[in-house]
Amino acid sequence: MKKITGVMVYYYAVCKRKLWYFTNDVNMEHNSELVEIGKFVDETSYKREKKSILIDEMINIDFLKDWKIIHEIKKSRKLDEASKWQLKYYIWVLRNNGVEIEKGILDYPLLRKREEIFLDEFEERELIELLEEIRSIINMDLPPGRINKKYCKKCAYYELCYI
Repeated sequence: MKKITGVMVYYYAVCKRKLWYFTNDVNMEHNSELVEIGKFVDETSYKREKKSILIDEMINIDFLKDWKIIHEIKKSRKLDEASKWQLKYYIWVLRNNGVEIEKGILDYPLLRKREEIFLDEFEERELIELLEEIRSIINMDLPPGRINKKYCKKCAYYELCYI
């Protein structure tokens, strides 16, 4: 069984079809200018921090403060809900591995903003259901249908869905 990664949780919240393509090794991200911009923002922000901490090949944390606060760097707030669930997943994974994470922080260096993210018991149950849904999508024979959102036009997978 494939390990569920933070990217999978993020893609689940953005587009289940994108999640299916990604988990079935159809990767279009290498062609995306927006993905490159996001990587640049991540690489050039918070240079003093020890960054990109890979844990159990599941989560790749942008950086940690004192093993209590997880930071996730994003270039914009456009897909804010997906970013929040990704960060909540990171909190959940670390807590389940004995690390007492207090909270997460979404950092938006280009906007000079940050947002604190917490994971409560209700959201933890919701997250567990979300992980089950991700597993069922991964095991589908064909991708789910298109979602037709505004942001689809800028997606790396656009051509697979619309052309």
